[in-house]
Amino acid sequence: MNAHPQRGQPSSTLHLLDHTPVGASVASHRIVLHGQPMHYLESGRHSGGPVVVLLHGLASNAGTWSNVLPLLGRHAHALAPDLLGSGDSAKPRAADYSVGGHAARLRDLLRELGLPRTTLVGHSFGGGVAMSFAYQFPERSEGLGLIASGGLGDELNIVLRMASLPGAVSAANNLAALSPWWLRRLARQAAIGLGLAPSADLDAVARALRSLADRGAREAFVQTLRGAVSWSGQRLAAADRLYLLAELPILLVVGRRDSCIPHRHTVQAHQLLPGSQLELLDAGHFPHQECPEQIVRLLVEFLTEARPHAAAG
Repeated sequence: MNAHPQRGQPSSTLHLLDHTPVGASVASHRIVLHGQPMHYLESGRHSGGPVVVLLHGLASNAGTWSNVLPLLGRHAHALAPDLLGSGDSAKPRAADYSVGGHAARLRDLLRELGLPRTTLVGHSFGGGVAMSFAYQFPERSEGLGLIASGGLGDELNIVLRMASLPGAVSAANNLAALSPWWLRRLARQAAIGLGLAPSADLDAVARALRSLADRGAREAFVQTLRGAVSWSGQRLAAADRLYLLAELPILLVVGRRDSCIPHRHTVQAHQLLPGSQLELLDAGHFPHQECPEQIVRLLVEFLTEARPHAAAG
């Protein structure tokens, strides 16, 4: 079975499995889309606000938005899916894990949920998926938010470049499993003390390694990573196609202390998109975890400004 139907092809393959409250304002949903289980978090369904989809990065999941969703749900209908191969979604060995494949599945999910248009907000690899969605389905795109986004330049942290090498992910996972807790804690404290990376970035790496203990997640991660990253850097660079997004409201957010992707990539993208909004924060690669209230404020302001623009279009 294809991972997603051709554009315009009807689909009746979504089945709701369960609906579980996560907190006062966030619900967890498990569905089946095209024969594959998919999980997403949701808040603000009855807010009356615009639809916003939050997309996580590599080796992450919808939980990365856990501090953003309750706040954003007061102003918007927010969804955060686990992309295929991540979190509680399926991890098939034979699947299209490219940014285009993820974007097409997202289109199918939104169609089945009866949500014709949305603002996409992507972090890191999720930013590449968000841009791909906007390129492929402009009629469904109201706005675009890119947070520490990949796909805007070639350079990349050496750790991710090394991870693209054969056997590197399994070796890192085994090393993490064999290392005593006190050594991992000492390494973390030393990295923070030396200013090598913010604590939020290091915590995210630790969570990523724990998630890759699952073989299915590890195989899906490797397939996704090798499609986007090589030893020399990022395979996918959208700088030469950004002009295609010029008519779309765009919010660019990046941390000055990003230890994964140089923040100048985002600054350069802003220069290529004169109508975009740029926000430079005192944060690392995960500003939505370091300063969620600030991210929500920026998103709400952006949505308020972008919605009339979308309605006029």
